[in-house]
Amino acid sequence: MKRLAKNIYIVIGLSSLMLLGSCKKWLDVQPEDKFTEKQIFATPQGISDALNGIYLDMGKSKLYGATLTGTILDILAQRYNVSALHTLTKYQTYTYDDKDVKARLDNIWTNAYINVVNANKFIKNLDVYPGVLDAQTDSLFRGEAYALRAFLQFDLLRMYGPVYSTADSLKTAIPYYTAAGIDVNPILPANEVMQKVITDLKKAESLLLADPIRTKGIVKSSDKNYLTYRNYRMNYFAVKGLQARAYLYRGDKISAAAAAKEVIDHTTKFPWITSGNILSDKSNPDRVFSTEILFGLQSLDLYDNYRAFFAPDLQDKDVLAPLDSRLKATFENNENDYRYNPNWMLTGIGGKGYKTFFKYADINDKKLIYRLTVPLIRLSEVYYIAAESEQNVAYLNTVRNNRGLLNLPGTASLTTELQKEYQKEFFGEGQLWYYYKRRNLSPIPNPLVASGNITMNATKYVFPLPLSELTPR
Repeated sequence: MKRLAKNIYIVIGLSSLMLLGSCKKWLDVQPEDKFTEKQIFATPQGISDALNGIYLDMGKSKLYGATLTGTILDILAQRYNVSALHTLTKYQTYTYDDKDVKARLDNIWTNAYINVVNANKFIKNLDVYPGVLDAQTDSLFRGEAYALRAFLQFDLLRMYGPVYSTADSLKTAIPYYTAAGIDVNPILPANEVMQKVITDLKKAESLLLADPIRTKGIVKSSDKNYLTYRNYRMNYFAVKGLQARAYLYRGDKISAAAAAKEVIDHTTKFPWITSGNILSDKSNPDRVFSTEILFGLQSLDLYDNYRAFFAPDLQDKDVLAPLDSRLKATFENNENDYRYNPNWMLTGIGGKGYKTFFKYADINDKKLIYRLTVPLIRLSEVYYIAAESEQNVAYLNTVRNNRGLLNLPGTASLTTELQKEYQKEFFGEGQLWYYYKRRNLSPIPNPLVASGNITMNATKYVFPLPLSELTPR
């Protein structure tokens, strides 16, 4: 972040806010960054807009609107039969030294850290301009900011850091930023980064104890608005889900299970989707299983990206889709699986004889809460974490039963079935790549052939640090 530290500070107070039209009048009147911050943090609405700006920026294509969910990370996980002529084909072969790939990976790094610094700046400004928010709202907003900076830097670790399940966890990984400023932080060993993630999440948890989603019942549908709806924000239970994910990555299964089970004990706040929910209105199918989302982002680019990468009217060389035989094998030819239908459909458009991905296709009702939504932490994952941590197939069966499937036979291998579940559950969400890396799996399925595998290694699992980070610090 050496270069970034020099370039980001002059815009740090403005970058997230420029996304919000309500702030344009301030920017037009007072272009000077310090004075603008004073204006923004003078009102509760201005402070709320500043935090919402971070969420909205994270939801752009450059981060979780596409790159870190449905496109790059899923290609790295060998989800799709990517044509040799596709603009993203270099990722399928892990050609990290390609100039365009390098530029994209550098862009991920830069934009993630921009949001980390914005979160730190937000926390600092709550101290610089005190007394504007009531105590509960101040605590909620701080908790969200702490959790967001942990979420972002944990994902950076999972991409650019070493394979953590090996002795390589002691190798240097990434810097971890906990304060606003222009100082360049050292690149830390992965285990130290993990400790800072855990510390931030504990802080966030303590600040979110009074979160209405924890203390009250389910939010009524009439109260739902993306930027205020607690179920989609980095709420108390999203933090517990993220803790479970982080502890499991660290290898602390006892803590992972404890965090996961706290969410499981409150499942009624994130009710399981049903087949009726999904298709109650066929023009507005809930393909993202919105009721189960612990944390999600709104991506204003979502449907443009769908049309650019997944739409059935794309040419074969441009569409991201699995071989039909691979897709059927993934879902074990079970048409009853809610994740298979209606997310995958054979339309015949463009003469295609294979199914294409519809999860992020647009819906008709532009006011529905789940329109433009990208899930980042969902209920099913905490059940998978509990199953793996306690070696208890009952948790896995609960997810299966709520996906239209029967219990596993008593002879089933939990490890094998968990891998199948990750392959089915997280299409378009990027989590399969992280699962493979956490488990240090090799081989993984080769999507270019009906059967066969790809050999993985640390070189393929670790993104190279941007060149700017490798120069003397």
